[in-house]
Amino acid sequence: MAKVKTSFFCQNCGYESAKWLGKCPSCNSWNTFVEEKIQSASSKNEWKASPNGRTARPALVTEIVASKESRLSSNDSELNRVLGGGIVPGSVVLIAGEPGIGKSTLMLQIALAIQQQTLYVSGEESEEQIKMRADRMKDKLTSEQCYILAETSTDNIFDQLEQLKPDLVIIDSVQTLHSNHIDSAAGSVSQVKQCTAEIIKFAKQTATPVFLVGHITKEGAIAGPKVLEHMVDTVLQFEGDRHLTYRILRTTKNRFGSTSELGIYEMLGSGLREVSNPSEILISQKDADISGVTIGATMEGNRPLLIEIQALVSNAAYGTPQRTSTGFDGRRLNMLLAVLEKRCGFRLGLQDVFLNMAGGVKVEDPAIDLAVCAAIVSSLEEITISEKVCFAAEVGLGGELRGVNRLDARISEAEKLGFEEIYISKYGTRGLNTEKRNINIKAFAKMTHVFEDLFG
Repeated sequence: MAKVKTSFFCQNCGYESAKWLGKCPSCNSWNTFVEEKIQSASSKNEWKASPNGRTARPALVTEIVASKESRLSSNDSELNRVLGGGIVPGSVVLIAGEPGIGKSTLMLQIALAIQQQTLYVSGEESEEQIKMRADRMKDKLTSEQCYILAETSTDNIFDQLEQLKPDLVIIDSVQTLHSNHIDSAAGSVSQVKQCTAEIIKFAKQTATPVFLVGHITKEGAIAGPKVLEHMVDTVLQFEGDRHLTYRILRTTKNRFGSTSELGIYEMLGSGLREVSNPSEILISQKDADISGVTIGATMEGNRPLLIEIQALVSNAAYGTPQRTSTGFDGRRLNMLLAVLEKRCGFRLGLQDVFLNMAGGVKVEDPAIDLAVCAAIVSSLEEITISEKVCFAAEVGLGGELRGVNRLDARISEAEKLGFEEIYISKYGTRGLNTEKRNINIKAFAKMTHVFEDLFG
């Protein structure tokens, strides 16, 4: 009888050790090592390449013929944009998000809408439950080639894949799969690694794209070993507040496209609706003018967005001023407050400052610096700013305005939504075409000049 091999794995980062450790040397977490059995013998049902498969040999990079990759359209413009133009054959895409955010709904919606033969493998729901969800999406059902399989064993899944030969595979979720190669519970570090490796091997050898749904931890990271994100080709993050209707699909890794693209959906009773013009939902409708509200022009990948920035400045009630920001870097907020006080003369040292990016979005683009500063000053001085005015400029430590990239696209988006004025840096106007514009472009060198023009 062969000796059973065991090893210890960190359940937080996947670090492997021959003995138990109290503290993980990789992620510094305490009491996260769990002993798992390792079975090295290969299974007869493991996915194997076809007998006619060629043996890999080294080739000179100058002799390799590069061919243009063909992509499958998912019939979802938001997902196509995030993936870089469509689904690449043989790619493995990992989509992660909080429980109840809509990951399974999005994947089933893709399976029902794509004009290809699809196998939807569910390890969490029964076939009846999936059918009930599909019935709510009858208006989105355009494909009659969607097959459902409720299974967790990779051996049985590969048997069905070999018989069906689908064009697209969706697995919900990777933490529920179990491989006979590893003698440990489903969802453990070794099981997730082994199952993902088998799926990637299948995807590459058959040129079949695979979508993997993944869980996340309470800290917001993808559950399982960190190597899982390195193994797959694309990592998508599905974000949003379950109490709000809008969902955001972000790319954190993409071997076949940009990692700065963004997709926006609206959660409805019949499924997820694509939002083609996100600027309209990120700008709230209000009956009366309110101080501390401005509009900033930002970019997410190749998509220009106009977002509403809300600021509230009030006297510090407890002696120590608070600095709170939602959707914006708190350290950058402190820097902008210091610039406003030092370079512009506004006394903010004894004021509470609260900043919010409306719509639940997170913005890292420095081009909204001027809009943030204008909102803070508007709230401090109780002066409203016209809702037909927007801003697109970065603020330097000297109070100067710096140019931003893709300015022409930002101006075009503001013009399309009916804005009448946009404040920019005069140093970013090189090559900018201002002719035949229905929006007044105001370019200044310093932030103080903007405030003089705004407030008089």
